[in-house]
Amino acid sequence: MKEFSGKSVVAGVAIGRIHIFRKQEYVLGKRSIEDTEREVTRFRDACEEAKQQLAQIYAAALKDVGEEHASIFSVHQMMLEDPDYLEAVETLIRREKVNGEYAVTMTGKRFAELFSGMEDAYFQARSADILDISNRVIRILAGIRESGIRSEDPVIVVADDLTPSETVQMDKSRILAFVTRYGSGNSHTAILARTMNLPSLVNTNIELLEEYHGKMAVVDSFHNRLILDPDDATLEEQRKSLESWRRELALLSELKGRENVTRDGRRIDIYANIGNAADLPRVLECDAGGIGLYRSEFVYLGSQDYPTEEEQFVAYKTVVEGMKGKKVIIRTLDIGADKQAHYFGLPKEENPAMGLRAIRICLSRTDVFKTQLRAIFRASAFGTCSVMFPMIISLWEIRRIREIVEEVKAELRAEDIPFGSVELGIMIETPAAVMMSDELAKEVDFFSIGTNDLTQYTLAIDRQNESLEVFYDAHHPAVLRMIQKTVENGHKNGIWVGICGELAGDPELTETFLAMGVDELSVSPAYVLPLRKRVREL
Repeated sequence: MKEFSGKSVVAGVAIGRIHIFRKQEYVLGKRSIEDTEREVTRFRDACEEAKQQLAQIYAAALKDVGEEHASIFSVHQMMLEDPDYLEAVETLIRREKVNGEYAVTMTGKRFAELFSGMEDAYFQARSADILDISNRVIRILAGIRESGIRSEDPVIVVADDLTPSETVQMDKSRILAFVTRYGSGNSHTAILARTMNLPSLVNTNIELLEEYHGKMAVVDSFHNRLILDPDDATLEEQRKSLESWRRELALLSELKGRENVTRDGRRIDIYANIGNAADLPRVLECDAGGIGLYRSEFVYLGSQDYPTEEEQFVAYKTVVEGMKGKKVIIRTLDIGADKQAHYFGLPKEENPAMGLRAIRICLSRTDVFKTQLRAIFRASAFGTCSVMFPMIISLWEIRRIREIVEEVKAELRAEDIPFGSVELGIMIETPAAVMMSDELAKEVDFFSIGTNDLTQYTLAIDRQNESLEVFYDAHHPAVLRMIQKTVENGHKNGIWVGICGELAGDPELTETFLAMGVDELSVSPAYVLPLRKRVREL
């Protein structure tokens, strides 16, 4: 029996045999080519086929994990249209008269090394994406079919790392759990695993030895460990743990329809975070009280050009109507930093997390902003709708936003287009917003604290940088004091205060947030019932 430690991404227990999933990097031999133009055409055809494959994967991912998490495959399609990448491959074919497989291999490696050497964590992460799309093109050029899990029984997938396309294409009915040697809790694969709600470990200290393939194992991500070849006593203990976990999941479903009230009568709203309308069934299934964060930027990320007012109206109206009167809070466009839409033509920045993003884009491009606001206000006529604005740091921003909102409302009235009563709120994501929260609260109807960015900016730590994880403390006293100050200033001025970042679903902080007086917690749909259970126990 051997035990390996890792970092839990999704808590749970899985018992089954290990399937070693080896990364297939194709480096096919270098061959001399006489007709280089024919080889360039073959490469271009392979890119087109790869884009078609990615479109199919995107469609499948849309059903499985929703727009927010499926959007990475749209990014991969765009990367296959990148002129620098395409030109580099074609130049190599023509200059050295080599086959397409070799040219793609060398170009992919060169671009991946370029990205991995950058300081910004977002661009470092694109290194794996470049290798992923390059390997896809090489497989098509070489006529190699996709590999998959060939097992009659569900297995525990163990890999160095998994790309989003590898994760999504696996048959979910054959997977018990994911275990990877590398990766972080913020990786695309980790996010997909959370959405699929499969027990998962990353950064696990296991070697991918062939002798491990097919061996019995236990993933106990409650205790951050993988147990290989467990003895009878350990196996029996873990089977009891698995049954206990399954009973707990069954009991959670009994909480549907119950109130989020502590034993001494303290009530709190528990809402769900979504990326688009495809997430609605999960929200309804988990009995969320409303939608506390509709990430509208994924309407933009899933489009090849600026989405029209009508396209946005349909998207927002679908969600607002689908919630049947329950509150839907739509966050306005939060493009920038690690979320890029190529057609925005944003300048390359040394530090995009602190650059032109979110409300700064909206107030710089008011035509784009007004189009979105018109769509949101039109959708508000079909249910209960609120809107909140990200990355606010000052009073003048709110006042300018209010001016634009009034312009939009005046236009809609002039056109005799109905709209509802819409609450206006802001996200508290920066230390500046916290320090100004007393004044800001006088200008809006509510605050929603985005703890992901607030923690990042408070601690001056890039939350996507794996090498800084030892320093990254989401429970840091400074972060908690920021939240406390925001709640106090919000309540002092008569507005409600919620939390929509990752900390909202942290059971270790639920009691702390209730004690602070937080009015609402908005979490991933899968965390709604566990959070309700936690609240009712306090």
